[in-house]
Amino acid sequence: MVQNQDTAHFNMLEQQVRPGDVLDQRVLAVLKQIKRADFVDESLLGIAYADTALPIGYGQMMLPPILQGRMLQALDIQGDELVLEVGTGSGYFTALLSILAQHVTTVDIVPELSAMAEQNSQDYGFDNVTYCVGDASQGWSLSDRVDVIVLTAAFVAVPDVYLQNLTVGGR
Repeated sequence: MVQNQDTAHFNMLEQQVRPGDVLDQRVLAVLKQIKRADFVDESLLGIAYADTALPIGYGQMMLPPILQGRMLQALDIQGDELVLEVGTGSGYFTALLSILAQHVTTVDIVPELSAMAEQNSQDYGFDNVTYCVGDASQGWSLSDRVDVIVLTAAFVAVPDVYLQNLTVGGR
């Protein structure tokens, strides 16, 4: 089973993500380092590396790998940057962000998903992620401004208050 997962992980990178115009070597490296299968339910292991959204419970979905790769590439996160992620989900995208950034603060409205994300990431030993639970649909209070804000949760409209949380030149 592990060999099949390793092959599926490799194929996701080489036959989906890279041909999907994700060519940034740093992004490809983090996608290679973090196994998507570690962040899905055991019943979904057979399709963990398919280019499709996967259910993670509580009515939420994990975005497809090509979309996640494109998002990371567009964000161009640097190692000294602070990131706010709204929509922790199962923690897969959080894990990818945490390798690229200095620190990630991640918020989810579902306490069980936040706990699941923290548990899923435990084997990776990340010490630069702060997990928060709450409703960030109207903004999120931060002790300092951040360089990047990633909204992976659904919004009717992005609150202007998020713009006030960005550093000058932030995105």
